[in-house]
Amino acid sequence: MKYKYGTLLLAFLGWSSTYAQNFGGLKKAVESKVETVAPSGLSEEEIAAGLKEALNSGVEKGVTQLSKPDGFFKDPEIKIPLPPEAQEVEKKLRAIVQGDKVDEAIESINRAAEDAVIASKDIFVAAIKEMSLTDALGILNGEDDAATTFLNKSTRSSLEAKFKPSIKASLEKVGATKHWNSIFSTYNKLPFVKKVNPDLEDYATTKTIDGLFVQIAKEELAIRKNPLARVSDLLKKVFK
Repeated sequence: MKYKYGTLLLAFLGWSSTYAQNFGGLKKAVESKVETVAPSGLSEEEIAAGLKEALNSGVEKGVTQLSKPDGFFKDPEIKIPLPPEAQEVEKKLRAIVQGDKVDEAIESINRAAEDAVIASKDIFVAAIKEMSLTDALGILNGEDDAATTFLNKSTRSSLEAKFKPSIKASLEKVGATKHWNSIFSTYNKLPFVKKVNPDLEDYATTKTIDGLFVQIAKEELAIRKNPLARVSDLLKKVFK
């Protein structure tokens, strides 16, 4: 059992890049390393602790990336557009040369997401800390997004509750609320249109959380597939 989990964890965390060009050498090095550590008392608890450190690292990198300027706005995979029910609004406003208002609203919503996303880190850290041994070992044996799936299930409701006021404050801070009201006010004054005004706070909260998990999934995949640049003290102890 120790050998199995040790092998899985090494595969999950990656190995030194100097071995990456020689698969045979990599396989032998990993097997040799596991055989060395397993008899020294490597426990499932230590393996789980190493996984938690790796997850904390992934969360830290993901949140830091998204909270930077353009973390959302310049990433086409998670950039927040106007909501689907506002697509007709965007189309009509661009047709009457009001596209600048639409662009300002879209950019400001993404700036609010970048400003608010830092609030998620404490929630993730708490969820990882409370992760059970069964959860940890399940993640090790799971799919490439097993950790992301676990965090999504265990933190989404907390994120929604905590993000709502953070998003509201950020929307006000960056002027998103003003730009939002401007485009829908302009649109609703047009003749023969059905008046709409989606809930900006709910929409921005949901899309920010969705984007956050997309980024966390990227970080998890990197941890699973790529060699680590640095090894934590705990992992040095586990794999010395």
